[in-house]
Amino acid sequence: MAKHSVIGVDLAKNSNALVGYDASGKALWRKTLGRARLQAFLAQQKTSVVVMEACAGAHYLAQQVQQMGHIAVLYPPKHVKSYQRGQKNDYNDARALVEAHQHGHLRPVPIKTVEQQDKALIVLQRKQLKEEQVRLGNQMRALLAERGVVLPVGSGP
Repeated sequence: MAKHSVIGVDLAKNSNALVGYDASGKALWRKTLGRARLQAFLAQQKTSVVVMEACAGAHYLAQQVQQMGHIAVLYPPKHVKSYQRGQKNDYNDARALVEAHQHGHLRPVPIKTVEQQDKALIVLQRKQLKEEQVRLGNQMRALLAERGVVLPVGSGP
C-alpha cells in the first residue's frame, strides 16, 4: 500500500483544527475550519488518511470522508492523549492524532454504519427509559410515604 499524506482533525462543535503532514511525516500546514467548510476542504484534498478521535460526530464525518475517497481512521481519545506534546490546544490535539497514527501501534475504533448507530441509539434510549421509570416510581413512593401511604417496592400491581 502506498503511503498517503495524513490529515489530523480535532473535532469540535463550531471550529475544527486540522494539520496536514506529507507521506514522509513532515508537517505541511495547519488550519481552523468551521463544520460547513471542513467537508468542502477535505473534498478538495488528494487521497489522504484522515485521523480523528472517536467522539460525538466522528462516525458521521468518517463516513463522509470515506465517500470522498479518503481513508478515515478513528482512535480512542484516551490512547491518543499519550501522544500529546506541549499545552493542550486544538492544534496539538490534531498533531497528537497524526503522531499516534504514524506510530502505528494503536488499534483504531471501527467506524459505525448508520444502522449500527441507530441500533445503539435504540438500546440507549430503552435503558434511559427504564432508569427514568424506576426513578419516578421511587419518587412517587417517597412522596406517598410522606403522606402515610406506604407502597411495596417494585412497579407491578
